[in-house]
Amino acid sequence: MAFAPMGPEASFFEVLDQHRASLLAALKRGGGETSGRGTHLASRFEDSVGLHMVSHCTTRKIKSDSLKSVKNFALILKILSMIYKLVQSNTYATKRDIYYTDSQLFGNQTVVDSIINDISCMLKVPRRCLHILSTSKGLIAGNLGYIEEDGTKVNCSCATAVAVPSNIQGIRNLITNGKFLLIVEKDATFQRLLDDNFCNKMSPCIMVTGKGVPDLNTRLLVKKLWDTFHIPIFTLVDADPHGIEIMCIYKYGSMSMSFEAHNLTVPAIRWLGLLPSDIKRLNIPKDTLIPLTKRDQMKLDSILKRPYVTCQPFWRKEMEIMADSKMKAEIQALTFLSSDYLSRVYLPNKLKFGGWI
Repeated sequence: MAFAPMGPEASFFEVLDQHRASLLAALKRGGGETSGRGTHLASRFEDSVGLHMVSHCTTRKIKSDSLKSVKNFALILKILSMIYKLVQSNTYATKRDIYYTDSQLFGNQTVVDSIINDISCMLKVPRRCLHILSTSKGLIAGNLGYIEEDGTKVNCSCATAVAVPSNIQGIRNLITNGKFLLIVEKDATFQRLLDDNFCNKMSPCIMVTGKGVPDLNTRLLVKKLWDTFHIPIFTLVDADPHGIEIMCIYKYGSMSMSFEAHNLTVPAIRWLGLLPSDIKRLNIPKDTLIPLTKRDQMKLDSILKRPYVTCQPFWRKEMEIMADSKMKAEIQALTFLSSDYLSRVYLPNKLKFGGWI
């Protein structure tokens, strides 16, 4: 599968190439970021992995002879029997499929999702080994091609984005010349970059969006691209606590999925923008900023207390700038400077001169 590069001169990527060389050198040394460990509840942070479950953690028992847990026990057995049939027949189902086998019994989708996570954690196997897939919501575009499990050839370099596959484990023959992967927080920003022909202007590159909080398949895809190609990965998120939280999920994982951290996290991810310090540096007007809500402040305080922030002094500084100003900004605030400022000036300069942390 051939790709026709239309991007900038090779010299544009000098700093990116140096960054990639440093990432590869760190991999050879067997390390990740600057060293750091911490514990929190049932998860432990390690710089090379992210948040992962500790071996000696609090567990809960579900008994068949207890009125409090008998229904949950029965539901676990029902879903286990369905998993057994899926594995035996080598077929797959989505969480939604399982819910609709008996929606009245399960009550709501959240119950099914929680039980499947519990089973995956209990058996210490990734969810896909249970032959249960998640419905993908993410999109991918740019210099990437692969073959899906059924033999379908996919070329992501078309004008429109491609849906993230529902079975990441099944894709093969991945090919790219990409210099970097850009994770975009919001679908609206992702679509705007597509409209601005960003992938071709910055070719060769790859763009991914999880449309907000990423689903499992989008995280698995980002991890697979990192493991396969080891190209620099950057995040483009709003300068607010919610955007930082989403970036942390890609980079370090989440408490709820800490038992599968080795398959999901990419600690090599860097924060490209929008940085709180960019707001002042670019003279973005105050009337385009949004005051932090009480919920925002609580979220920001929570992130600042997390163990991995001790390994990220530059991240901490940016979050402290946000906390001191009590203001947040969406990526769309850059349109005040010009309608295409994000794709024409902001991102190219960041990528060319190493404006990531």
